[in-house]
Amino acid sequence: MIDLFILFFAFTLIFLSITERFRSYANLIAVQGVLLFCISFSLLKDVNAVNLVFITIETLVFKAMIVPWLMYRIIRKTGVSRVHKSALPTFYQLLLTMAALFASMAMAFNLNDSSIEPSFLIISVGTMLSGLLLIITHKRIFSHMVGFLILENAVFLFSIAVGTEMPMLINTCILIDLFITTIILSSFLIKVSVGLPDSEMDMLTQLKD
Repeated sequence: MIDLFILFFAFTLIFLSITERFRSYANLIAVQGVLLFCISFSLLKDVNAVNLVFITIETLVFKAMIVPWLMYRIIRKTGVSRVHKSALPTFYQLLLTMAALFASMAMAFNLNDSSIEPSFLIISVGTMLSGLLLIITHKRIFSHMVGFLILENAVFLFSIAVGTEMPMLINTCILIDLFITTIILSSFLIKVSVGLPDSEMDMLTQLKD
């Protein structure tokens, strides 16, 4: 069952690479939050109740509900609903995402470390590379924010890859980092959109000059 959830998570990365609508980004981030909860709940049955409740709040409440709601609010307030016209075409984005997943598979199978779950290592590295690709190949700040959120999910998956106990300290760090990143980027996007409706990185570059 866990492998099925991981496979669905990989599909969300593929869909992220071919969609151009920010509302689809928000929906896929919500789906990833639900899948992270399903993976954690299926795997971490022996974890104490407090830690399990914390993981539930972190995944279902924050990642699957609060963050997508915040993203929808940003979309409505800025009026920007699609990726920049000069962003990398979706076909090439898809090829790069597939290449990232295959590269993560090759790395996981060559690592041969019994302390790391290969399937979690594959999806965590693939998720990290997909988030980086989204940041590198897109110009709008909203796309960059989504890329950072995907990187946060990669950190969550990697913490499962290195050990299923999921210490409270790791969960706390992930939640705080996710919260701070989302709030800072959201506030920055909203403030910039007042003067720069398109929220484009090339305009920000001109401001620096």
